[in-house]
Amino acid sequence: MIVEKQLTELNIGHYITKIAQQSGHFSLSAPGHIKNDKVINHLRNKKVISVFIDENKTIPNLYTTKTTNKKTKDRAIIKAEIKEAKVIFNESKNIQRKLFAQALSGMTVDLTPVIEVTNKSIDAIFNNPDSLACMINIRERDEYLLEHSVAVSVYIAIFAHHLKISKEIIQHLSVGAFLHDIGKIKIPDKILNKPGKLTDEEFTIMKTHVNHSINIIKDTPGINKLSLEVAALHHEKLNGEGYPFQIKEKDICKYGRMIAICDIFDALTANRVYKEGFTHNKSFSILRTLAKNNHLDSTLVDQFIQCIGVFPIGSLVQLESKKLAIVEQRNDNAPIKPKVRSFYSVNLNQYLDTQDIDLTDSDDFIVKSVRAEEFDLDMNTIIDMLLMEG
Repeated sequence: MIVEKQLTELNIGHYITKIAQQSGHFSLSAPGHIKNDKVINHLRNKKVISVFIDENKTIPNLYTTKTTNKKTKDRAIIKAEIKEAKVIFNESKNIQRKLFAQALSGMTVDLTPVIEVTNKSIDAIFNNPDSLACMINIRERDEYLLEHSVAVSVYIAIFAHHLKISKEIIQHLSVGAFLHDIGKIKIPDKILNKPGKLTDEEFTIMKTHVNHSINIIKDTPGINKLSLEVAALHHEKLNGEGYPFQIKEKDICKYGRMIAICDIFDALTANRVYKEGFTHNKSFSILRTLAKNNHLDSTLVDQFIQCIGVFPIGSLVQLESKKLAIVEQRNDNAPIKPKVRSFYSVNLNQYLDTQDIDLTDSDDFIVKSVRAEEFDLDMNTIIDMLLMEG
């Protein structure tokens, strides 16, 4: 339920949706939880009188007592944000499924739900980029086609937010990325899902998916030119060897270069029915090699890696203590020493009681990035541990 509350009634844990009354001209960058008293003081300094809050998203245990442990606060906020991100992610997949059905039947694509769900993603990213980034690490092996387009849309929004690009442009980029692979529905399944290397003839057919996407997006009422442009450019290379237009560096805009990076990174890291994805660090190395070979923009690749982080939120790492841990919070001042939650013993091959570790205050350290499949573990179970209290 949405209710209006005066500033004097606000507490840590309330979820603000928008400003209700003010004597200034302040606007929220995105809806979100009040994480500390500084937020309330900031609103007061901006002459905000009252705000609307969503009681269904409020975290009551954050303000029941002044002696609440800070870690419990952080845990509850993480849990709420990840839960919300999971809802957005699943909603996005359902919309993607409907879009593919519309395109396959020759119907005109309905852009309204795409705009609505990408706006939700962007608001969540402005509130906390790491929550949706974490959800991208969950992959259903039989839903790569659906999840890839959603993930690329999220990645380009996170990347553009990192580069301080305007929210309006981010919205157009996100919609274009959401639709960029819709033409794959026109590719025969035996080619689209072939586990081995495609023959030259098969690859020629596969490449036509971009042309199909362009035609479908062009016929979509209300589509923005920038959304169409980024979708059209996602397989072009700076050296002119990309497709479908073989255009070169000077004709590929910044946003086209960005979606190419996001598209390749997700393809590298995602699990599929017939192959395991690479770790983030391995994928970063491949991106740098592609940039060196003038396929990708080297400056933007470095900025993307900085944006995602050396050890991204939700990624798995092996510690020197032979424990596996999930990265929960980045440390921008010490990128190789994030906050992690350990949960598994490599030596014992069994789950352990979870332990929160700030590697900046620990003798333990990260040895390498790993994937759940290397240890026959289920990523969904691990994410559930991230969401657990205490």
